[in-house]
Amino acid sequence: MPTTGTLQLIKLEISRALRNKKYLFFTVLYPAALFLMLGGTLNGTTKVMGTELTMPAFYMVAMASFGALTAVLMGNSERIAKEREKGWVRQLRLTSLPGRGYVLGKTASAGVLSLPAILVVFAVAALVKGVRFDAWQWLALTGSIWAGSLVFAALGVAIGYLASGDTVRPITMLFYFGLSILGGLWMPTANFPQWLQDVCEWLPTRAYAGLGQAIELGGAPHLKDVAILAVYFVLFTGAAAWLYRKDSLKA
Repeated sequence: MPTTGTLQLIKLEISRALRNKKYLFFTVLYPAALFLMLGGTLNGTTKVMGTELTMPAFYMVAMASFGALTAVLMGNSERIAKEREKGWVRQLRLTSLPGRGYVLGKTASAGVLSLPAILVVFAVAALVKGVRFDAWQWLALTGSIWAGSLVFAALGVAIGYLASGDTVRPITMLFYFGLSILGGLWMPTANFPQWLQDVCEWLPTRAYAGLGQAIELGGAPHLKDVAILAVYFVLFTGAAAWLYRKDSLKA
């Protein structure tokens, strides 16, 4: 169970982010705007290559996932790296907050902040493009995309401890754009060469998008996608915890 210190850290992180105008634009409004540009102007009956999904349905899940990825990865990694340089993390170590509580707090707060991005994209898709699903599908889509975002929240924590304040942005951008493009969030991976498609099948973003796509088609998320995300979550949280301890020894 989360400790009182961890819960207080989560509340602090959420309140800080909600006061940040860049967060409100890039993680809440930007993905919805991209949905309108990429999928919102296309014919609602045209199927995406390699899937049975229409363009609006495909890009709704893709942009909701992309927005969640933006919320948990971009802000989290850069904020942690800068906090380390300013000595904020060192001050937290003097409190009763354990290392695992810090990593959990950062991951959980980032996950909570991904929810508005998901809901706004869904609302735009339903109101502007008339995307319709059963109630259980909307709930399952929201839950699966939100839960999947925790994988990338853990990656953001790991990058924040891996990079310095000067290098964190380019490193994060490399992961951010690389995973988004190769994971099929910007375009269907069916357009890629076969060898690249084979590589993309094992990326966390490809499995992440696959969760919502399976639900849109009326089924449950594929076990392979869930397993891939679970493995990456363990790897990323393990890396974050190890880097946190390593950073603690330097202090």
